[in-house]
Amino acid sequence: MLDEGLVVLLAYLLGSIPSGLIVGKLFYGKDIREHGSGNLGGTNTFRTLGVKAGIAVTLADILKGTLAACLPLLLDADMHRLLAGIFAVIGHMYPVFAGFRGGKAVATSGGILLAYEPLLFIFMLTFFFIGLYTTKYVSLSSILTAVATFIYSLFTRDLALISVVSVLAIFVIYRHRANLKRIRDKTEPKIKWL
Repeated sequence: MLDEGLVVLLAYLLGSIPSGLIVGKLFYGKDIREHGSGNLGGTNTFRTLGVKAGIAVTLADILKGTLAACLPLLLDADMHRLLAGIFAVIGHMYPVFAGFRGGKAVATSGGILLAYEPLLFIFMLTFFFIGLYTTKYVSLSSILTAVATFIYSLFTRDLALISVVSVLAIFVIYRHRANLKRIRDKTEPKIKWL
């Protein structure tokens, strides 16, 4: 039981590492929560700090999920890897190190899938960029990717994967509810580089 509790705590703390805040303050002297959407995730980092910072933060956020999903193996704990990953996503959304104001769950969720089902991660990434190319909205592409990833998971017949992906999809959609309102009101910014 101690091992499982340790995995939960470490996974949450890993997820709580505010990559966007660290990169912004350390290398740019900016708190990205005070710019753009105020979000700590990769999208706001791209908009606020540029491509290099955005890539660095997105990769760091993905790796948080990947490492968290590997913790049960590393600590020899009797816990499903996907479950450990969920706690990292919760930490990413509500980070203890950043006043519980975090990201929107997309990259860290992807990191869990990278650790557990790499082909699904590749599908997710491909679908995201197709959606982004088509819609020009990062938020809408994220939501559509969450739904498509859930549908893909149904074909795996892996009940743990289906359950966790459904939870992650709910997280992603819930965290983007304000974006959906802005899309409806035609005030959501579109990307211009794709």
